[in-house]
Amino acid sequence: MAIDWAPLREVIDGAECFVLSSHVRPDADAIGSELGLAFVLESLGKSVRIANPSATPRHLAFLDPTGRVHKLKEGISVAEAIDVDVHIVVDTGAWQQLPDVDQVLRTTAAKKVVIDHHVSGDDLGALVLKDTSSSATGVLITELAEYLGVQPTGGAADALFCAIATDTGWFRFSNSDSRTLRCAAGLIDAGARPDLLYRELHERSSPARLKLHSKVLGRVTFTANGKLGYTHVLLQDYVETGAHPTDTEDLVNDCLRVDGVECAFILVEQRTGQVKASFRSRGPVNVARIAEQFGGGGHKQAAGATLSGPLASAQAAVLTAMQTALDESMSS
Repeated sequence: MAIDWAPLREVIDGAECFVLSSHVRPDADAIGSELGLAFVLESLGKSVRIANPSATPRHLAFLDPTGRVHKLKEGISVAEAIDVDVHIVVDTGAWQQLPDVDQVLRTTAAKKVVIDHHVSGDDLGALVLKDTSSSATGVLITELAEYLGVQPTGGAADALFCAIATDTGWFRFSNSDSRTLRCAAGLIDAGARPDLLYRELHERSSPARLKLHSKVLGRVTFTANGKLGYTHVLLQDYVETGAHPTDTEDLVNDCLRVDGVECAFILVEQRTGQVKASFRSRGPVNVARIAEQFGGGGHKQAAGATLSGPLASAQAAVLTAMQTALDESMSS
């Protein structure tokens, strides 16, 4: 469903100072959308700050060479985040995904806006501009830029291209429709460099990351007649391999490479004692609904949630939910 951008244009025209935020543990769609939107707003003469619940992951730092994206309370204070005219949240609309930033949103007198493509979301008291048919929030920001008469160039074009490419599995997922490809093509025309971006994202692996993947993939278990694959990451794995938590990125997708697997999940121990779950599907199972059972959300084929530990109990709960969803999909 196409978004009517007119209400946002009215908000933009009547404001000068903006803060942008996205979800905890931001991915390329989050970071790329923020940087692309910052470029658009600044092209219109606006002042922009970016404040996230988490620091930018190391493997995405290349998108932000000047360090514009800050972790709230590190580089941008709560007071600075509150003292703006408009607070725009991109790529999420869920309170659970906005730790610390949620307090800013509850306190600020600024107008609040959500730009998102996920099905799940909460009432943030914001103007919600959502299109769940869009493959990435980066697509929405690219379309907003066109609506406002701004052409993202240079680093902004790279950032938005990266946002779109990663949320579509480098255009191999089923959400890579003609709309997505038209946006990507326009960004290439504006200077985005797919070859260099792919190299930065997928060809800069460290020996530690390779060792971590070897350890975690060695634990993959298949069940439900080979239709479900799952694995987990322990805190001890980082110690033994020298890897970083961001090195778990995309590991869950490797389970889907096995013929016959229709859905998969990975559980990652957190230093807080919680367990991060990532769900994937390439069949009829709607993993967004499964994620919602645990307070998370996402898309039909890619979603996530954070569960209480320990890992064994989290795994038992998720395994039951996934197997139930598989059984229901086969009987319908």
